[in-house]
Parts: sequence; C-alpha cells; structure tokens
Amino acid sequence: MPHRTVFFVSDGTGITAETFGNSILAQFAAKPRHVRRPFIDTPDKAHQVVREINHAAEIEGRRPIVFVTLVNVEILAILKLSKGLVLDMFNTFIEPLEAEFGITSNHRVGRFSDISKSQEYTDRIEAINFSLAHDDGQSSKNLAAADVILVGVSRSGKTPTSLYLAMQHGIKAANYPLIPEDFERGRIPSSLAPFKAKCFGLTIDADRLAHIRHERRPGSKYASIENCRYEVKEAEQMMLREGIGWLSSTHKSIEEIATTILRDLRPDRLMY
Repeated sequence: MPHRTVFFVSDGTGITAETFGNSILAQFAAKPRHVRRPFIDTPDKAHQVVREINHAAEIEGRRPIVFVTLVNVEILAILKLSKGLVLDMFNTFIEPLEAEFGITSNHRVGRFSDISKSQEYTDRIEAINFSLAHDDGQSSKNLAAADVILVGVSRSGKTPTSLYLAMQHGIKAANYPLIPEDFERGRIPSSLAPFKAKCFGLTIDADRLAHIRHERRPGSKYASIENCRYEVKEAEQMMLREGIGWLSSTHKSIEEIATTILRDLRPDRLMY
C-alpha cells in the first residue's frame, strides 16, 4: 500500500506503541511508511507531530494512521485534533482498520515466517558479532562499518547499550572507553576522529560510578570517588569540545538510552 504513513507516538520510548501497532498491522497485506516519534511529552512537541501528520495527509491524500501511548490527556487531546486516524492503546483496532484499509484482516495472532531465513535476522546476527568484536575498544578495525560508536568512561553503560542496539535493532555498535591518557591529550583517540559523526557519549553520576566500580575493584584508585569525579568531568568536557552528543545513564533504562541514540543518530533504524 504505497503512499500511506503510520505514526507511532508516545511520551516514552514508544516501544509499546510500535510493538502493539506492528502486531496489528501484521494482520494486513500492507507495508506503509513508518514514522516514530518518542518522548512527545509537552504540548509543543505534540503540536509539532500534529503538523507532521497533517502534512502527510495533505501530501498523500489519505489520513495517516496514528498509534499512540500517551498518559497526559492534554497531549492526547492535541493529537486527536490531527487529520490522522488516532488509535489510543487497547481500544478497538481491527474493525476501524478494516474500514480504513478497505481489506479484511487475517484475524491471526502473528504472521511470522521462519525468522532464521530473513535478512533482518542475518543483519542482527552480524551486528551482534560486530558489537562483541568492538566491545570496550578491543578493536579499531573496520569502524567505518559501524552505525554507532559509544564513548564514555569505563562502566558508564556502553557495553549493555551496544549489545541491546545490536540484538534489538540490528545496529552495528562499537564502544570505546575514554581513559586518563585521552584526558591528558585533551582529545578523543585518533582512531575515532574520522568517525566523530557516528559517536555518541554516555556519562554517569560520579557517586553511582564509584559504587559500580567498587563492586568490581574494591578499594582501588579506579573506584575512588575522587578519580570517578575527575574522569566524569574530563569526559563530559571532552565530548563538549568535540561536539559529541551525550546523555547520562544514571537514571535511564537501556531502552531509553538506545531510543535516544537512534533518534539522534539513526532515526531510520528506530523500530521495534
């Protein structure tokens, strides 16, 4: 079904909206264009999405389908003013979609072929192998093939985020620790410089970092609060100087971190 857009809008990561929405769309022999809009948590952001929905409606001549998971009733009310078919979570989906698409659904739970034979599955396995080979700066070879390169101090959450990106999204994610030698030089490692546009930084609260490191190496300088404060401060200043976007992993889930990274660096791969 060409020239038809489906929006997934959420005030969180959008995982629930897209997972549920895709399970519904799988009932139809249609492959519309997908647009993901996570973290729509203010009226201004909601109005921006409404403008996107209305623009799609004008261009395509058909109203877009909009799956939403929004807690704030004010924001939900704004979305409902759009020119799209707005479907709030867990309301009736199948019947209005049958009427809108003009075809009958299959009324089956899932329509999955042998996933091991799919290109998506192959790409995911390759991404996992890539991320494992490029974990913790083990290798700087073939970084040109990376979709994302995570940088940050040791134990800031780079490895689990890289693996989640690979396993969930098929993203080839390398990760590289920033170490005291990098801070002394005042710049990111030379092997990363050509790929700075692919870099995304993770930082963490120094107290939280000291606690995590203490569990790994109790009583060490590596885990001392003074060293943790120094490394976090230097890493954040370096990322600021280098123009590398970053966020704190202190109070965010892996899903939230991954969604933010994809939104900023690879929005085309932001799907669940």
